Order: sequence, then C-alpha cells, then structure tokens
Amino acid sequence: MQRRIAHYLGEHLHEAIFLSSVELAERVGVSQPSVTRFAAALGFAGYPELRQALRPLVLGGAGGGHADLLGERALVRDALDGEIRNLTALRNRIGGWSAEAMSAAGSHNPVADGLMGVVAELGVALAGSEPLPVVGVRVSTGLATTFAYFARRIHPDVRLLTHGGSELADGLHAARRAGAAWVLAVVLPRYPVEAVAALELARELGLRVAVITDRADAPFAADVILDAPVGERLVFDSHAAPLALAMVLVEAMADAAPLRTQARLEEYERMTEQQGVFVTPPSCGESASTRSG
Repeated sequence: MQRRIAHYLGEHLHEAIFLSSVELAERVGVSQPSVTRFAAALGFAGYPELRQALRPLVLGGAGGGHADLLGERALVRDALDGEIRNLTALRNRIGGWSAEAMSAAGSHNPVADGLMGVVAELGVALAGSEPLPVVGVRVSTGLATTFAYFARRIHPDVRLLTHGGSELADGLHAARRAGAAWVLAVVLPRYPVEAVAALELARELGLRVAVITDRADAPFAADVILDAPVGERLVFDSHAAPLALAMVLVEAMADAAPLRTQARLEEYERMTEQQGVFVTPPSCGESASTRSG
C-alpha cells in the first residue's frame, strides 16, 4: 500500500498537495489510516505535515531545489537505516544471546531453539538432498541465483529453476525423479502466482518445501519458512536481510557436510587457478604504475 501511495504522489503531486488524507485515500484506493501510516513512516506527525513539506516542491519558495535534494538524501538515509534495522533484527534472532545469557542458560542452548536451530537443521536436510532444486521467479530470481551459485560450490547437484510455467514444472518433475527430497524457493513480495503454484506442485510431487521470504505469515504453505524483512522505503524493495539469511543457510549446508565441502572447495580453487578465472589483486606495496603495466 505504501508503494501505491508513493507512486500516486509522484505522478499527481500538483493535485495531491491540496487533498485531504481522506481524498488521497480515495484516489489511491486505500484506507485513510493507510495514508496516515505512510506519513508516519516518513517521519511526519501526520499527513498534514507531509503535505506541508511537499507544497514547496510544487509552489516554489525559498530553497525549492535545495529542499528537493535534501528530501531525496533524507529518503535514501531512511531507506538505509531501515535495512540496518532489518539486519539487526535478523542478527538478534539468529544469535543475539549475550555471553551472560548463555552462561545463565547452563547446558541448555537457547540459540538452537530459535532461528539458528531451524537453519542448522534445514542445512543438513538440503545438503542431503541430491539433486537440490532452487526456485526463484521474477524479483526473486536474483537471490535464488546467488544462493544457487554458492551452493553449487559445496553441493554436487544444485538445479536452478528461474523460468515459470511448464518449464518450472518440468524441472521439479525431473528433480523428483532424480531423487530430490527438498526444494528451496525464494518468494519475495510481490508473491508471483506461478511461484505459489510451483510450491503446491512440489508438495504434490512429494518434495518437502523450504522458503526464504519476508514474513512468517506468508500467503502460501511450506514445510519450513525462513523469514527476513525487506526494505520498503524506496520505489522498489531492497533485500539485504533475505540475502544475509540465504548466505547463513549456505553456511549451514557447508557445516552439515564438512569433508565434502572441503574437498569441493579445494577442487574449485585448483580449477580456477588453472583456468585463470579471477584477477589476482595487487599487493599492498605494489605501485599504481606497476599495476597498470
């Protein structure tokens, strides 16, 4: 809803600065409280204060262009601050126990009962699923691709499925026939119908389903849901926390099969060195002229 309000303000700012919160809500197709929450999310006491701040951008006045630049910088800072909060919340859920809290817990390990315990158990399951299909369509394609790229370094058969429709269904069927037990899907908002349909098909095929998404009460069924909030301050969502959670899951997969992980990483390093895959960074003492030569 916040994106819809922001989009309307961007497209109809000359009109919007004269609308009440009720009128704006009617234009956008949301509730009046949604408009108030939108203004509060931007740091204003209410919509009238937001409207007052927007008016110089249209009507002019002292420092109009400067105010526009300051507003853009404030928006970016707010977006980055939001992502820092998302990452902090994820950190606290995964390993936020202090040394004192751990000592007070005695032999009981509280971390293992929370998100880290779920991630560790899922890492064992995904490491043992051969093949391991990884699903991600539309905006989730990028994170699914990143996860699959690193998972392939430590897992012998990771199958990335990023095309929807019948091709995605074919990939799930093939993975199941080849012995897959689990599928990992990345389903970030807005939740594509084809992604939800793929989860349903996977369960019908007998695959267990793990999902990386933005909320625990996501509108689809899964055996395991790993949730981390997305940033919603900019025109499009940012995914710092889901990416961090995905990399923690790769780490758990590596820990689940340490000998295989070590062997595959050593083999990969030999291959990249032989093929000259990566540029060797210059040493600290190397001059710029030497590097350019």
